[in-house]
Amino acid sequence: MSFDSFGFDSRISSGVRASGQDTPTLIQEKIIPAVLAGRDVLGFTQAGTGKTASFVLPILQKLVKNGVETRGPIRVLVLAPTLDIAQKIHENFISLGKQTGMRSGLACPNETSSAAYKADPAKQVKDISRVSLLTACPAELSYMIGRSEVDLSQVDTLVIDEADRMLEMGFLDNIKTVLAELPFERQNLMFSATLHSGVGTLSSEVLCQPEIFQIANTAPVETVKHICCPVPVHLKQEFLKSLLEDIESESVLIFVRTKRWANRLAARLIKYGFNAAELHGDLAQSKRLRVLDGFKSGKFKIIVSTDLAARSIKCSSITHVINYDIPDTIEIYRHRIKMIDEKSRKGVAFLFTATEDVSKVEKIETQLGGGFSVHHLDKFDYKAPKPLPIVPDEALQKELSKAGRKKKADKLQSLKDK
Repeated sequence: MSFDSFGFDSRISSGVRASGQDTPTLIQEKIIPAVLAGRDVLGFTQAGTGKTASFVLPILQKLVKNGVETRGPIRVLVLAPTLDIAQKIHENFISLGKQTGMRSGLACPNETSSAAYKADPAKQVKDISRVSLLTACPAELSYMIGRSEVDLSQVDTLVIDEADRMLEMGFLDNIKTVLAELPFERQNLMFSATLHSGVGTLSSEVLCQPEIFQIANTAPVETVKHICCPVPVHLKQEFLKSLLEDIESESVLIFVRTKRWANRLAARLIKYGFNAAELHGDLAQSKRLRVLDGFKSGKFKIIVSTDLAARSIKCSSITHVINYDIPDTIEIYRHRIKMIDEKSRKGVAFLFTATEDVSKVEKIETQLGGGFSVHHLDKFDYKAPKPLPIVPDEALQKELSKAGRKKKADKLQSLKDK
C-alpha cells in the first residue's frame, strides 16, 4: 500500500514525499480512511507507530478539500499533554502541510514561550487568531479562554492526544473548560496508550459512535537480553542498590507503578549516592524539562519513572531498563523495552519478580515468544528477614502522649490570650 491510495491533494502528497515517508504504517493504513470519512476515532496506540501523521495528513486533506481559509479562524484544535508533544504535532502540521499554506499555531505554557511572546504576550494572542490549526496544552488554553483571548467557535475538528497522560497529569477540568467552548457539531479524534480509568468516561463524553482501533507497537525486542531477578518484596530496594553497583551501564531507566514510588525510590537512590532523578506527572513542567534534558545530556544517569511520564524521554544512550514493578501486560512491557538504545535495540531488561508474580511472568514469556534468563547476585543476602516495626516501649509511649497533651493545651491557651 502507498500514500497515493488515500487520494491526497498533490500539495499534501508533496509534503509526504519531502518527509521521506514511503509507505504508511499500520496505524496510518487503518486510521487515515476513517478520519477522511468524517468518523470519530478512538485509537489505542503507543509512540513510534506513526500516530501523529495518521491524523495530521487527513486533517490537512479535509481543510484543503473544503477550501478553508489558511489564516484563521481556528478550525482544528489539538490538545497535547506537554510542550514537547505539542511542538512535535505543530511541526508535523508545518512540514507536511507546507505547500498548502495552512497556518499552524502553538499555545504553550508561559514559562517556555518564545522570547517574543514573553516580551509581548499580546503577540501570541494576535498570532493565534490568524491560524487555522492550533495545537495547545490544556492548562494554557483554558487560561486563555478565561481571559477571552482565543475564539474556538469555528472549530470543526478536535484531537485529544495521549488522553491517559493528560488525565494522570490532572488536566480533566482544563479539558472540560475547552470542550465547553467548542461547537457541538464537530469531528473528534482521541488517542491513548492505555485504558486509563478515566479514558473510557472521557471518550463517552467527547466521541460519537467512534471507530475503535487498538494497534500495538510491534518493534522487535529480540536483541534485548531479558533477565528475571527473583527477589522478595521487602528486599527490592537493597537488591536494586546492589544491582546498580554490579552492572556497567550508560543510562538506566527504572519503571515503577505509581508517582509516589517514583519519588520515594529516586530519593532513596540519591541517598545511596547515585546520580538519580524522578519523573512523573506531578512534576512541574519546568522541572520535568530539566530532568529530561539532564538525562539526555548525562547529568542524570538514572531516572525513576512511571509509564506515562517516560513517553517524554528522548535519550539514545539507555542501556538498561529495570522493571522494578512488574508490568500488567505485554504491551506495557514492550513499551518499556523500546526505550533501550532506540537505534540498535541492544541492551538489558531486568524484571524484578516476587513469588506472587510468577503467573504474570509466565504470561509475558508466552506472549514474548521466549523465556527470561535468571540473574542472581552472589553477595546478596536473599534470606534477610523483614525489618521489625519500631514500637516505642510503654514508658516512652506515655511520655509522647503527655507531651502531645501539653502541646495541645499550650496552643489552646495561646488562642485564649489573643
